Amino acid sequence: MRVKVLGIYGSPRQGGNSDLLLDKVLEGARLAGAEIKSVFARDLKILGCLECGGCDETGECIVDDRMQEVYPLLEWADVIIFGSPIFFYGPPAQAKALIDRGQAMWNRRLLRKDKSEWKNYESGIGYLVAVGATKGKNLFEGAQLTAKYFYDALDMDYGGGLFFRGIDGKGAIADDPEPFDQALEFGRRVVEENQRP
Repeated sequence: MRVKVLGIYGSPRQGGNSDLLLDKVLEGARLAGAEIKSVFARDLKILGCLECGGCDETGECIVDDRMQEVYPLLEWADVIIFGSPIFFYGPPAQAKALIDRGQAMWNRRLLRKDKSEWKNYESGIGYLVAVGATKGKNLFEGAQLTAKYFYDALDMDYGGGLFFRGIDGKGAIADDPEPFDQALEFGRRVVEENQRP
């Protein structure tokens, strides 16, 4: 059975470094036999979570915007790979709005599973692919925590990621073939590790 991979492009900048990197990761996954779908956060007209409580009893978000197109894809995927630049040690606003709307899926998880089952992830695994301009030791920690708990809300385990520091100008990641080689291999490995009989 083919692994179903959803790539989420979190950058507000089309064709930027995280876009190019995620393109290569998904190419590697496709070459390994995965079925691929993509979501571009920058193209979605969505609100952030309103904390209105509308999903508390049903696990269904009541805000009627394009996030309603994303929820079925989040459920469809065996693997989600989130690509993002780092803005102030976290994902940019467009990506964070999508992540925060995962609250409905968190409430759905609470309604469907007993607390004793919360650490049994049954919906797959998620990864983060991120690029940052600086070289700080903690550059990716905030984004990784955000990704981990987003995937937790989706009933997915967090499988780590692929990270590149010190890359700033648009498309600069393409100056060296090594990141793209790593990205292709990462995508291939993700699919191989998540093959189901």
